[in-house]
Amino acid sequence: MKAFFRKLLAALAATSAVLLLLGAAIFFWYRSASAPQIDGRLVLMRPAAVGAAMASGAHAAPARSGGGSTDIVRDANAVAHIYAGSTDEAYFALGFAHAQDRLWQLEMHRRIAAGRMAEILGPNALDTDRFLRTLGVRRNAEAILPNLAPDARAALQAYADGINAYLRVRTGPLPPEFVLTGAPPPEAWEPADSVAWQTMLAWDLGGNWAQELMRMRLSQRLTLEQINQVLPPYPGDAVLATQDYTRWYRSLAGTTAQLAAVAAIAPSQQVEGMGSNNWVVGGNRTASGKPLLANDPHLGMTAPALWYLAHLSAPGMNVIGATIPGVPAIVVGHNEHIAWGFTNTGPDVQDLFIERINPIDPRQYQTADGWAEFSTRTEIIKVKGQADVPLVVRATRHGPVITGALPLVDRAAMDARTHVIAFAWTALRPDDLTLQGGLRIGLATNWSQFLAGARDFSSPQQNMVYADVEGNIGFVAPGRIPVRSAANDLHGLAPAPGWDARYDWQGFVPFEELPQRYNPASQRIVTANQKIIENGSGPFLTSEWSLPYRADRITELLDAGGKHTLQSFAAIQYDHVSRAALELLPLVRGTRPASPRAADALRRLTSWNGSMAVDRPEPLIFNAWMRELSRRMLSAPLGPDLMRDYWDQRTTQPLLVNVLRNVGGQGRWCMVAADGAAAPANDCAALLSTTLETTLALLERAYGSDLGGWRWGAAHIVRMEHRPFDRVPLLAPWFDILEPAPGDTYTINVGRYSLRDEQAPFASRHGPGLRALYDLSNLENSRFIQSTGQSGNRFSGHYADFTQRWTHGASIPMQTRRAEVERNKLGTLTLVHPD
Repeated sequence: MKAFFRKLLAALAATSAVLLLLGAAIFFWYRSASAPQIDGRLVLMRPAAVGAAMASGAHAAPARSGGGSTDIVRDANAVAHIYAGSTDEAYFALGFAHAQDRLWQLEMHRRIAAGRMAEILGPNALDTDRFLRTLGVRRNAEAILPNLAPDARAALQAYADGINAYLRVRTGPLPPEFVLTGAPPPEAWEPADSVAWQTMLAWDLGGNWAQELMRMRLSQRLTLEQINQVLPPYPGDAVLATQDYTRWYRSLAGTTAQLAAVAAIAPSQQVEGMGSNNWVVGGNRTASGKPLLANDPHLGMTAPALWYLAHLSAPGMNVIGATIPGVPAIVVGHNEHIAWGFTNTGPDVQDLFIERINPIDPRQYQTADGWAEFSTRTEIIKVKGQADVPLVVRATRHGPVITGALPLVDRAAMDARTHVIAFAWTALRPDDLTLQGGLRIGLATNWSQFLAGARDFSSPQQNMVYADVEGNIGFVAPGRIPVRSAANDLHGLAPAPGWDARYDWQGFVPFEELPQRYNPASQRIVTANQKIIENGSGPFLTSEWSLPYRADRITELLDAGGKHTLQSFAAIQYDHVSRAALELLPLVRGTRPASPRAADALRRLTSWNGSMAVDRPEPLIFNAWMRELSRRMLSAPLGPDLMRDYWDQRTTQPLLVNVLRNVGGQGRWCMVAADGAAAPANDCAALLSTTLETTLALLERAYGSDLGGWRWGAAHIVRMEHRPFDRVPLLAPWFDILEPAPGDTYTINVGRYSLRDEQAPFASRHGPGLRALYDLSNLENSRFIQSTGQSGNRFSGHYADFTQRWTHGASIPMQTRRAEVERNKLGTLTLVHPD
């Protein structure tokens, strides 16, 4: 019997070894076979002419060049450098390269914008599809296309042809996401897919409607005065006077609950602290005597990164910078004459309108002129493994009825049956020419041409900084901004009655009235999502600007003395001193310690300079303490659900400052019980002492008893999350990229976290996914980097090869001269276009 078992064990071991070897062989085969071809020649049969696929007559696109070849040179960092015979072929090759390196990302971008995720991900994605079909992003993209100029449509078609050419010649297996989800091979890319994804980028940088909903929800629990304290105005500004909307919203509790349910299924949007930095200085502030420009956009951190680095060279074009797969443009970068960078302005371009349904005829809603018919359409949503789902979408004169994206969550709420909410957004218009503007900015050679491209930029409004090789610097904030009536006593802050004409938009702010500067006397321009208009001057853009801590810190460092270089600009980009922490520290350092452990923590905070460094305990102690303090103040008044959403969308920073300074008697927030059982604190001093003790106990359980050994980097880990596998526990560790990182929500080197995450409240989910530095004395000195790598294939060595360098503030050269590009290149792929 023993001999039998020995033989059985030996056989099992041998079988396991064979299976292990087979698995390894399959793995290495797949890794090699799924890699794109980056060397050699490919003969491509492209559709006959761009113009034939588009409108004819006066709107016909220019015919593409004849036969020829285009080289895609991957440099040592896998950056794609495209050398083409025409701009048409350059855009074609960019589409080809995007498809080679980011095919799954392209597929996700197309499906998200079209509301077609449930087709491959099943019922879990259905609700988000319902929301996006209700918005009609893809439908609106189709309406935008005919309004674009011929050259813009030609670029879109050429780019789509490049993606589709790759789909035709691809011979290896699809990226692993297609295999693991069972998704079919990609359909042909269409120009409208690019326009739709550009609209979704505008969605990511919007979010006014979420703040309107927040006020509607807060009205169920707080007075208007309390709401204005929880959602305070920009520092130095007075509270914007509005009507007291709280009583009316309380009568619409069912409608509020319906809207909150819809917001929960919508794709995430702009939140406080999610923005960007850019700044530019003139030659009298630099060692070279020519301008320097810096830019680092802050968006959700993903794996792969949203950004793909590329260089396009063709007659009349030599532009390098960051692209976004799905869009045929260098979004930010430089050409031979100019450099430019973007930050989000954050204007109020979304309004919610409460529409009253005709009680006699539910096909109608009330307007200022009487009853009007809803426009309706039926969308059919395909769901993997289930029957198709029909969705009837209604729209009013203001926009789509978004509360109809879900069935009623509270059928007993009568107000939810008699009212719906329509969504007005400047990006849902057929005359949005933003993508066209982006293409033209990349070809501009001077300030006037740059402004001409910016004029087409509609959504999202951006703070654009500019520099040129002649030594000029500038700034403009283009975008389509609604004009609101002087009689509008809600000012876009809260949902308005749709039947009252006072709240209708009165047109849009003319381009000439938007903020603009050229060669200012200070020879310095800084934007970091802060307020860009002085009180009483310029048009109304918003009253909900991002807080000015980053902008103030950048200005402080720029003015610290000395002539600036790329090295000093890089140091500023990587700076992680928090002016927000420095504002609060004097208000909490005098806390009475209730234990030796608390005394130790306070001693450390007393000597701390506000640096959110990964290797220090002070950032962890401070941020955890402020989280606990805000929880104790707000959890009972707001309730758990609203508290979590408030933590997610807003920052408690200005409220904490006002409370601890007792501005207008706001110190009374310290005397609110944390729950029904706990007694309230006597004052803020007592609450600070209590919450510090609670905080230290929580941190000790998580990180051990050695307070000096705690590290911010153990909690503040940047999470570059994969779509959709970050939600699959078995796959997330393989596809997500995690890395300890410095910073907080308000440092220049941003690491924005969401306090609502009980498991990882300080995990960084928004940050500078791209950093770029431009030297106008010699543009070949310019540098950039993105947060992951050029490849979206998890098996590629270029999936995460930038991450360590990015985390530590390093960058790579922005080279355009071919001799330098080809030094240590990975390969040159020649695309041959027959006549």
